[in-house]
Amino acid sequence: MARRSSRLQIVGWLTALLLVTTSCGYHTSAHGVRLPADMHTIYVPAFVNATHTYRIEVLLTSDVVKELRSRTNYRIVTADDGSADATLSGTVIAATEAPLTYNSQTGGISSSEVFVTMKVSLVSRKGKVLWDNPNLLYREQYQIANNGTTFFEEESPALERLGTDFAQTLVSDMLEAY
Repeated sequence: MARRSSRLQIVGWLTALLLVTTSCGYHTSAHGVRLPADMHTIYVPAFVNATHTYRIEVLLTSDVVKELRSRTNYRIVTADDGSADATLSGTVIAATEAPLTYNSQTGGISSSEVFVTMKVSLVSRKGKVLWDNPNLLYREQYQIANNGTTFFEEESPALERLGTDFAQTLVSDMLEAY
């Protein structure tokens, strides 16, 4: 009888533990959209580049437009025709590169990381800020192929990967309530 009682206690504790851990408030990222239901068109002008990284604003603007078109039902316009319900503006405020590892034989850099920081906001036609992130940071690591006789520049492909991943992050942050 005592053995059965201890089994019931164990089952009771496990059930209580299961209830507590499954009701922690976790939800999937698609839970709760914050943007107004009457918004149908977003104007995305070319982002501003306040860095010395050549054409990074073109890459990031293009990737964000592609991501918005693929993941949302909003009509995305890149020319201000006056029909947009909101405007997504962005400024690239920093783009830096930092070495991560070095080749012990050549002393050269073997991998680097590029960091991009942006100020981004989505503002309604009436001037209401719908979403804002003044310090959106994203980074991408890349390898540098350098065997002493040949050198392959990997920064451009890394920026392209960064642009795609950055756009996914930005659109997720903008669309989904956490």
